[in-house]
Amino acid sequence: MNTTLLVIVILIAVIAVGTAVALYLSRGETGREQVLPPPVVVEEVVEAPPAAPPRLRDRLAKARSVVSGYMGSILSRSGVDDETWDEIEEALVRADVGVQATTELVETLREKARAEGIKESAALVEALKAELKAQLAADRSLAVPECPGGGDGPRDQVPVWLFVGVNGVGKTTTIGKVGKRLSDGGCHILMAAGDTFRAAAAEQLQTWAERCGAEFIRGDEGADPSSVIFDGVQAAAARGVDLVLADTAGRLHTKVNLMEELRKVRRVADRDPGHVVETLLVIDATTGQNGLQQARQFTEAVDVTGVVLTKLDGSAKGGIVFAIQRELGIPVKLVGLGEQAEDLIDFDSDEFVEGLLATD
Repeated sequence: MNTTLLVIVILIAVIAVGTAVALYLSRGETGREQVLPPPVVVEEVVEAPPAAPPRLRDRLAKARSVVSGYMGSILSRSGVDDETWDEIEEALVRADVGVQATTELVETLREKARAEGIKESAALVEALKAELKAQLAADRSLAVPECPGGGDGPRDQVPVWLFVGVNGVGKTTTIGKVGKRLSDGGCHILMAAGDTFRAAAAEQLQTWAERCGAEFIRGDEGADPSSVIFDGVQAAAARGVDLVLADTAGRLHTKVNLMEELRKVRRVADRDPGHVVETLLVIDATTGQNGLQQARQFTEAVDVTGVVLTKLDGSAKGGIVFAIQRELGIPVKLVGLGEQAEDLIDFDSDEFVEGLLATD
């Protein structure tokens, strides 16, 4: 081998060794290639927004189904004729506004249409909405006390909300929902189980009290309901409770002796340190005009300050709202639109009218 060839062989060997060393250094001690870990991706945690409260308009499907066809027919006309007035009247009667109330409302609307020269069907429907909203104008505020949350010592006076109504309208459930709502708002609540005739009612109310973190008072089955309410007020005053929610036994409004007993409950609840600030009549919306007679009798007995209308989402008789306020001057303050606690909401008369007369 000549000198030139030897040099070439040595150069090749040096290059091979250098390449091997470089490859070794690029590997880890285990001989495996080092792989950088993937970058850590921090996902942003987005909390789900709280469930929106139910919209009254969206829950009036059954009541709206009664009148939507009439409204659609009226709006399809270019002008106002006798058939238009007939359809308005029939729609209101079928919605259970009441025959007399409907007759007077339609006559008022006719006079307004003549005075303002209303000749277009769309303008007439808007005038109808305005008249219905005007009829429902009222103070619907609830006497909610300032709620420091309790625990600040005995009270000289305790506000009481008394719930009344016939059997099966949902009084106890309504009290539970009201208590949940007020407790979530920072109020220290006591629930008094004045329905001593049904053990299930007291047990149901106790379950709601536990769910709300509320105080609870009950009596023996068959005990004097007035004594249970009195004990509840006394306990609330001693414990620094913000508000007492008092249940009463469901009773037929036609039974004189039971209505007299309810008057006694009302008087006892109003004795110091108790002070009745709301007497809420709970009515099942599906009863329609029968609810009006209930409201009249209970108002005479216990001076009802407002109505809670339950099951409004399942009723085609939403017109009872107008009848109650027109006949008795009692505002609907709360409405039930479902089974959940958040489905008991403040009644919005404008939203109710818009939802009732909507065509979609």
